Amino acid sequence: MNYVFGPVSSKRLGQSLGVDLLPSKSCTWNCIYCQLGRTKEFVTERQEFFPKEEILAEILDAVNSGKPIDWITFVGSGETTLYKGLGWLIAEVKKVTSIPVAVITNGSLLSDPEVRQELLEADTVLPSLNAGSAELFERIDRPAPGFTFEQHIEGLRRFRQEYSGKLWVEVMLVKGVNDSEAALRDLVAVLSEIKPDMIHLVLPTRPTPEGYAPMPDEDRIRRAVFMLSSAAPVNHPAKGEMTLGSAADLLETVSGIAARHPLQERELQAALEKLFEGESAKVEQAMAELFSSGRFEKVRQGGELYWIIRS
Repeated sequence: MNYVFGPVSSKRLGQSLGVDLLPSKSCTWNCIYCQLGRTKEFVTERQEFFPKEEILAEILDAVNSGKPIDWITFVGSGETTLYKGLGWLIAEVKKVTSIPVAVITNGSLLSDPEVRQELLEADTVLPSLNAGSAELFERIDRPAPGFTFEQHIEGLRRFRQEYSGKLWVEVMLVKGVNDSEAALRDLVAVLSEIKPDMIHLVLPTRPTPEGYAPMPDEDRIRRAVFMLSSAAPVNHPAKGEMTLGSAADLLETVSGIAARHPLQERELQAALEKLFEGESAKVEQAMAELFSSGRFEKVRQGGELYWIIRS
């Protein structure tokens, strides 16, 4: 499939069927922690990058495959709401299935009334908010020219006023950047205005393009949970288990996951052990055959080995 991948295990959304709407990497920001790598050229104009009918057909094929799917998640190789047919896709999907729909977005285009309107039918929207000040916004998210902190916050405020679904704001906590008392106080102030249903505290556990988005210390994570919980309930979810589904298209399945984000080697091994019911010889053979395909390379981050698509 060209646009749909998974379902894959999500910390927030269980078994999530991913729908990638964008050419890599099409984004309005160039975040220091982004697992997709640097934004070489900003994209700021909304487009129908791929035919929406083809994307819908792939979604329906996956839904009808019988695989367990908890959520259908629209997530781009960049900023999801840059896809101009997003509202149409959400509406069409909800006509044919009761599986809830999520949209993961950096929230940079929520100041656009058209974007806000297109997201109203989604069951949950997960925008990013990593800073409570313009200075840290510029340092962490590094937006395209013309995208300001004030614009970002106003878009989130307006969307909260119009949206009746679940608004789960994602905060990426980076050591030495936005984990200080002052930075957390600023975040709490802004989040208290936006009034999300939940705050998802996430950490830079995957390899990053800059190499300077380190994991916060445990005491800072606990402090962040404590402080942010004054604005909304905080979810710092444990990692779920990845499910591969079947051995028939193993290479394409693993390639599809690794193309969207670095894949932890021990997570892949655990999924293979589950797939082959603990037959260690088959697990070792599958790992070897996957890597020998030449599609992957390994990188080490924070003491963990990750598989990424060979550049």
